[in-house]
Amino acid sequence: MVKVDLNSDLGESFGSYTIGRDSDVLKSVTSANIACGFHAGDPQVMFKTIELALEQNVAIGAHPGLPDLVGFGRRAMAITPQEAYTMVQYQVGALKTMLEAQGGKLQHVKPHGALYNMAYADYDLARAIAEAVYHIDDSLILFGLANSQLTKAGEDVGLQVAHEVFADRAYTPEGQLVSRSVPGAVHHDEQVALKQVLQMVQEGSVTAIDGTVVPVKADTICIHGDNEQALAFAQLIKQTLLDNKVEVQSFI
Repeated sequence: MVKVDLNSDLGESFGSYTIGRDSDVLKSVTSANIACGFHAGDPQVMFKTIELALEQNVAIGAHPGLPDLVGFGRRAMAITPQEAYTMVQYQVGALKTMLEAQGGKLQHVKPHGALYNMAYADYDLARAIAEAVYHIDDSLILFGLANSQLTKAGEDVGLQVAHEVFADRAYTPEGQLVSRSVPGAVHHDEQVALKQVLQMVQEGSVTAIDGTVVPVKADTICIHGDNEQALAFAQLIKQTLLDNKVEVQSFI
């Protein structure tokens, strides 16, 4: 039977600002990527999101990003590989410690936003991220966009890698995510998302924004927790996968 993980970026509220419907989304996903305070989240939000994920038996991952609360970590920054290394270790270390204090175990690490996209093409940056994860715990799984330099770097340093695909994002002919500044970059139509998911999981390909069919490997599917339709996407995608005899489960 085909198996796939279903993940969502969560814990992205901050102070008095609430983003997403984390408690509801956690009922449908199998892995949660929890913000670590740089692009979103704060200690209280991190603690509560960990607590909610543990209650739902959802596997937990760290979601480190660039230090850019105002831009939600989606604006590229000129950082060195060494800076990426220390940023990732700082954030992953914080979440890992909080999680273990609550009796949990960290499953994976997934870079957020611009850091994730930068690591798609920049091998040196991707390698620094992968090494930061490896040196914390070499049993952690590194989530990266399928066909990216990040997944390659993860494999090169000896990490288990999960090739990630997106239910609610459009793809370029090169297999990269379409910039959010481009119209149509985010799928809001549930049927479009469902069709894309089944193609990626069952056929190992995705149709790019220009109609090109691009090969992809789908180990884990991301649904954005800040998308206003995240809850509906999560519920429908999970049920559609199950209806098509695809087992939905985490890696641990």
